Amino acid sequence: MTFLAIDAQKNLFTLQKSQLQFEQTLVMSQANYITQEMSYRSQEIEEAGGDLDTDYYYIQLQQQEEYLETRQDSLDSQITLLDNEISSLKTLVNNNIKNSCSLNLIGG
Repeated sequence: MTFLAIDAQKNLFTLQKSQLQFEQTLVMSQANYITQEMSYRSQEIEEAGGDLDTDYYYIQLQQQEEYLETRQDSLDSQITLLDNEISSLKTLVNNNIKNSCSLNLIGG
């Protein structure tokens, strides 16, 4: 019966992974928007003969882009860890089921 608890834990990790993947999609969407906004702003500044290094809005966009890249890396790491944990728990559940069935056959 231990495998039922392990399977429940695996399902919880799978749910957490789905939540992280959803958050990852949102972060990627925000990053795409920021990149597009930076491109537009860059074009505006160039046409006006300004300097990107001193444009407050462009600098703010760069900082947001850096944050989102860091967040994306963090989410990737968390998802990888959960994938590994889910895989381990699947193996553990399968092994427990096989052992349980073997014991039933032997004891049978």
